[in-house]
Amino acid sequence: MAGVAKLFDGHILNKSNESIDLTDQKYKGKIIGLYFSAHWCPPCRGFTPVLINFYKSHAEEKNFEIIFISSDRDEASFNEYYKDMPWLTLDFKERKKKEELGKQFKVAGIPTFILLDGDSGDIICADARGQLQSQDTEGKNFPWKST
Repeated sequence: MAGVAKLFDGHILNKSNESIDLTDQKYKGKIIGLYFSAHWCPPCRGFTPVLINFYKSHAEEKNFEIIFISSDRDEASFNEYYKDMPWLTLDFKERKKKEELGKQFKVAGIPTFILLDGDSGDIICADARGQLQSQDTEGKNFPWKST
């Protein structure tokens, strides 16, 4: 998991607002989804419930975790939006890290959902949102490896 862990420098929080160590053994071999989204974005609010249902149904079986990377304008909006999400998040206070990740993964708009190999940090699927929302809604071909 060193690959993805290096991207975040330890700024990942769980639902209890506790710091998460992505180098922990339980994350080894996992696929990590980066979910760039915001409360103010109507397409995001439409896709988030789809992603939540997929996560609740398949995260354990398909061995993946999601990290929410918020583009919300303030912490109150972030908290309101994140409260329904069952996954991890980049600490909202880490705005510079959010900008760096957006540039690194060429995020041109939101919502964006990208799948990474957790161990190497390599991109597996750059358009996981498109796959889940329209091309493979049941996730049969998850993690949608880009060719």
